[in-house]
Amino acid sequence: MPTRSRDQRSTRGPSIRLAALELFTQHGYGATTMADIGAAVGMRGPSLYKHVTSKQQLLAEIMVGTMDALITEHDRAVSGTDDPGERLRRATEAHVRYHARHRLEAFVGNRELRSLEEPNLSRVLAMREAYEHGFRGLVQAGVDTGRFHVTSARLVSYAILDLGMGVAVWYREDGELSENQVVWQYGEFALRLAGAAL
Repeated sequence: MPTRSRDQRSTRGPSIRLAALELFTQHGYGATTMADIGAAVGMRGPSLYKHVTSKQQLLAEIMVGTMDALITEHDRAVSGTDDPGERLRRATEAHVRYHARHRLEAFVGNRELRSLEEPNLSRVLAMREAYEHGFRGLVQAGVDTGRFHVTSARLVSYAILDLGMGVAVWYREDGELSENQVVWQYGEFALRLAGAAL
């Protein structure tokens, strides 16, 4: 019996997080109740609490999971080459592609940061800082080797991150441009922001 309970928890967890993500996007974290989340997955309160301890836990799992995925994709993108321009392009493309494919996570991640409580807030802020530092380091490496020409690597990293996050707002699969077209163009934008000779 305990084994079945663990199995149920592992299989229901993703559907509960998805329901929470959709409700946080539609109504906001503050206006969403655990009863709302339970209703979305066909569960009453007592049953829901067998799978998740609180609404805050769900928000933290969503936001930490988002940052984990972004950092993992960033590290994968820049591996295999030492060329500063290629590393920045690949990192930007991974950033943009994630935001094109995970619009709800991006929306909740930006809007609901204020709703995180400690220690979740500090954990997510540290992950966001590490992610930004990854981009800043790529730009600075290009400056150090004479490939990029900017006065502030920090400012360029912020601009690139903002560009990618904006994609989550407007991009649609059935829109004018394909995902690959958007990703490639944003890679070009990043290199221009870094002052690279194209």
